[in-house]
Amino acid sequence: MSNPFYKNYSPFKISEIFKSLNLKFSEDNFDNDVLDIKDLVNANDTEITFFHSKKYSEVAKNTKASFCITTNSLKHILPKSCVPIIVENVLVATSKVTSKFYPDAVNDDFDDTAINIDETNFKNKVRCGKNVLIGSNVSIGLNCSIGHNSIIEKNVLIGNNCSVGSNTIIRNTVVNNNVKILDNCVIGKHGFGFFPNNSKNIRYPHIGIVLIEDNCEIGCGSTIDRGSMSNTVIGKNTYLDNQIHIAHNVKIGENSIIAGQVGIAGSSVIGKNVKIGGQAGVSGHLKIGNNVEIGGGSGVIRDIPDNTKVMGYPAKNIREFLKEKK
Repeated sequence: MSNPFYKNYSPFKISEIFKSLNLKFSEDNFDNDVLDIKDLVNANDTEITFFHSKKYSEVAKNTKASFCITTNSLKHILPKSCVPIIVENVLVATSKVTSKFYPDAVNDDFDDTAINIDETNFKNKVRCGKNVLIGSNVSIGLNCSIGHNSIIEKNVLIGNNCSVGSNTIIRNTVVNNNVKILDNCVIGKHGFGFFPNNSKNIRYPHIGIVLIEDNCEIGCGSTIDRGSMSNTVIGKNTYLDNQIHIAHNVKIGENSIIAGQVGIAGSSVIGKNVKIGGQAGVSGHLKIGNNVEIGGGSGVIRDIPDNTKVMGYPAKNIREFLKEKK
């Protein structure tokens, strides 16, 4: 599921994409229409993608995209059906192109469509506290409750039997059934996506959503950023403790348990049945396998295979860790 909430201003001619990147477009090329920008896995032959690291070589080989923003050193990995667009900085160029398709996703101002729930159709449908605000394009299922001073901003779909605590803000999020979101959470806001620049940092549009699947619980004070290009996903029956940060594009598998003050950096994939102890940190773009246990206070900086227990910094097999501590 891509973001159903932001307007896509396509189509754009590929010559327009070149122009936005200050690149010369050869008249010998077909000036195709481009309908969207997506990641390597999800892009199709009417879309453009990006490829910036050898780590993604395997998926790059099989991308269905017609065009790919990449570097001269990586272009040979792409299939012949995908035309490389060579740039110096892939991520900055991708940010510019994404902003062209989705200009409304760059900023993340407060929702000026939000009104008091008493002025909406939800006033007799949802059990709620005082000073609850509801934005536009919001759907709330049966038997739901919302605590005091919470704001369900625009573009939120909430299923049945869900509860939202007090002082919580949700936007750009799909919440399935039987989900509990406790007090002081912020869900679906812009992630920490920008590129440093000496004069002005370049903000990266976040066009994904947060998807919270059935039977999850999100602890007090937790923050879950929406995806940048893909979605941030909390798998079904996963429980997050208090004060947890889940960055953009993170995928957490079902039946996982994450203790307090854990931070998971962007684009990491956490498997099923994973347990993470308090104050552990997981670096970005990592793959944590199924049935993994990560000890409290650990620092994970590399992939972890299935059925592994790790601890320490850098996190290592727990037997090795304990042996070193003797």
